[in-house]
Amino acid sequence: MLLPSASVFLLLLCNDREVLGPWVNRGWLNIVATVIIATLLMLSGTLMATTLFPHIDATRTALWLSGALAVGLAATGIAMRVTRTRRRIKESGPPPGERTDWRMPSLALLKPVTWSPALKIGMLVLRGYLVIAAVLLLVKAIQLGAG
Repeated sequence: MLLPSASVFLLLLCNDREVLGPWVNRGWLNIVATVIIATLLMLSGTLMATTLFPHIDATRTALWLSGALAVGLAATGIAMRVTRTRRRIKESGPPPGERTDWRMPSLALLKPVTWSPALKIGMLVLRGYLVIAAVLLLVKAIQLGAG
């Protein structure tokens, strides 16, 4: 239940230029990490649903969630492509010596992170996932205790 959300925060840290400087994730690594995290969410959702409701067909649930995952990833990819085209972002690596000489600044010198509206919505969705998962697991614990 906690692995997908922990992975999201790790991905956010891996993209913080102020913390990692020239060592931030490249675009293709973010795509791979996003697919992995989305798959973790899908598998976690399937596990929760089939644990709480044993009569649900796990294969059918996984297929439905996989379809939703594919549609969501495709929509996100299209949105990112449109945004990237508008901004004309050119992804290039750091100068050769910058990686070897770079050091993270002291924590006291780091500025607070500002999130984009899309990231705020994503965090709200993740929070909703965690709340629903915790409530469903609590319901299952109560069912097991009463049964």
